[in-house]
Amino acid sequence: MKARPTAPERTPEPEGLLERAVSAAVDGVDDSDDIRTRVVDAACEQFGVMGVRRSTMDDVARRAKVSRITVYRRFATKDVLVEQVILREFRRYFESFRTDIRDARTAADRVVLGFVSSLRVIRGNPIIGDLLAAEPEILVGSMIGERGRSVAMVRQFVAGQLRREQAAGHVSTEVDADVVAELMVRISASFLAVPSQIIDLDDDEQLASLARRYLVPMLEPGRN
Repeated sequence: MKARPTAPERTPEPEGLLERAVSAAVDGVDDSDDIRTRVVDAACEQFGVMGVRRSTMDDVARRAKVSRITVYRRFATKDVLVEQVILREFRRYFESFRTDIRDARTAADRVVLGFVSSLRVIRGNPIIGDLLAAEPEILVGSMIGERGRSVAMVRQFVAGQLRREQAAGHVSTEVDADVVAELMVRISASFLAVPSQIIDLDDDEQLASLARRYLVPMLEPGRN
């Protein structure tokens, strides 16, 4: 009797650019290499002025006042450098998010501030905002591709915040933090990816009203 052939071991899919950036933004990264930091700073400036597609590694090297070889020793490809720039910007976003919600008095207030802050900071970011406006496929493709794993990473961050609210007694433990976080992240991502003709994304008061009416009720048991 012939033995059944064993199924080939499945090779894990590579992580997406945005997924790696978000993961590292939450975990923290080492900025002890001064030359590496200078190159990333220069890349942020270069991409902000010329955009990602029109910028070359030579452009970044000139702006950083280092040799082309020095840039390639730290970043093997332009894609790796772009990833590090996005990482830098997402780290700033998470820091801003935590700062914005720190003084909020209630869980509802933190949801509202978090929603408004997310849209304002990401859209206003000179790198990420420009990518969304001029070269959306770089970020949007990463968000919706690879089975949505990038969205899942942000959802894990938001779910973690909601579980802290539950542990502190501010949100009922009957609320499914993962489902609520998933809905909140997808709503925010859709506004970022597809401009609205109804909601003015530059109007913080309108965004806050929207969040209070449609997002805050998700924190109530039986709503999800």
